[in-house]
Amino acid sequence: MNLKTTKIIGFFAIFLLCFLFHFLYDWFPNSLFSIFFPVNESIWEHMKLIYSSFIFYGLFDYLLLKKNKIYFNNFLLQLFLIPLVGIVLYLIIFIPIYKIIGENMVISIGLLAIIILIEQILSYFILQYKEIKYQNLIGIIGIILVYIIFGYLTYKPIENYIFFDTIKDKYGINLYIK
Repeated sequence: MNLKTTKIIGFFAIFLLCFLFHFLYDWFPNSLFSIFFPVNESIWEHMKLIYSSFIFYGLFDYLLLKKNKIYFNNFLLQLFLIPLVGIVLYLIIFIPIYKIIGENMVISIGLLAIIILIEQILSYFILQYKEIKYQNLIGIIGIILVYIIFGYLTYKPIENYIFFDTIKDKYGINLYIK
């Protein structure tokens, strides 16, 4: 097994985790899960799928790399940065499409697959890049900050269409329009 193989496995694992994670808060509604998994059908809450799936697979990825003695650098840094890049790319592509045609599950899932593929390619290159100074510290602090932001915006969302759940007519976890 080599780094490319782990990234191919990662593509499929992350894609499947997104489907599982989509429902975890509904199955186990609690404060902890509200930070990591979507609490409603808003565009913003679905960005947790992109981030959390990558992070959770990252735990398995690390063990896989170590077990197979695959050399890598910058693991925590890529774990922090790559899903952020995925979120930005997803929103840049998805929002114009959403504004024009509205919600389309096939487009959403297809775009998700493309974003995960891009994430895995970027991850491959960052893991092969020379060791970046303070990458562990940056990665840990960054991941914690991302989840603080996710948690805050779940309970205090911005009143903007990205945060609005059109199915349940609400923002965030508690804020109903009607």
